[in-house]
Amino acid sequence: MSFKGMELERTYEPFHIMLNEHCVADISITPHARGRYADRILQEGEAAGELDAWIWQRLKQRRIKSYQAPEYNAYLIDEDIVMIAEFNRLEGVTSLSGRPLDVMVVVSFLGRISVLPQLRELKGFYARTVQPSRKKPGRKRRRRK
Repeated sequence: MSFKGMELERTYEPFHIMLNEHCVADISITPHARGRYADRILQEGEAAGELDAWIWQRLKQRRIKSYQAPEYNAYLIDEDIVMIAEFNRLEGVTSLSGRPLDVMVVVSFLGRISVLPQLRELKGFYARTVQPSRKKPGRKRRRRK
């Protein structure tokens, strides 16, 4: 069949995925997050593979959701893996609808809820793991002769 004289409507696949109020167009993973993923998430016998592609697939399938308080920037993958991510705006780039696009920067992986039940309550988890690093300076005492 010939398409002579017919104009086909051009369709575009969106290159961004909505996650809450963010239009995620790209993913960046810090070396710290890659190390935490290898230490805490990978199970024995699994290969690391392409972490970026794995997270992008989870985003496309809507398997990443906000987790608890927004001040932690925590997200839950597959109802089990807790990930900390930040979003940076791409300057001068917008979606077809005019919304600004973001880069998701994966900062860290906290672990699996199935392995660490303490992750169910992030406030308590941070309170237990983060110790205050400042000590009160002590006064020097003079020795009397």
